[in-house]
Amino acid sequence: MLCTTLGIPTTTLNEAKPDWCFDGADEVDNNNWLLKGRGGAMFKEKLNIVNSPVTYILIDKSKKVNRLGEKHKVPVECFEGAVNYVKEMLEMLGARDIELRKAIGKDGPCITENGNLILDAKFDNITEDLEKRIKSIPGVIESGLFIGYNVSVID
Repeated sequence: MLCTTLGIPTTTLNEAKPDWCFDGADEVDNNNWLLKGRGGAMFKEKLNIVNSPVTYILIDKSKKVNRLGEKHKVPVECFEGAVNYVKEMLEMLGARDIELRKAIGKDGPCITENGNLILDAKFDNITEDLEKRIKSIPGVIESGLFIGYNVSVID
């Protein structure tokens, strides 16, 4: 809406690919692996990153960590009917302290831009393959792990 107000043309991924993309992150490690999703958006942000030839991640120094998961749990967007199953499978992957994210300012859970729920899961060890392992769980839509993406981090 702001772009429209300012006269900046917008489009969708169905109509065109972006020339570049920029976003923020909740955590960034030394490998430029990202933890995102504290704001509830993961799926569409990941679509933007994979469709853009270059993505700039703008952060301040408080977002730099030695290892992902130091400050925040990993958000996992999942289909409502799969929450219990996804939670069980996340535990099998080593997650603990798994919580259904609550909405702020209203009763009930946080609903994503796609109408799904978010489980926040604490992982003590985030490995290079964890993003793929989480996404292989039936019912998982997306995770807040962005591992191995072509991003330039600017702090």
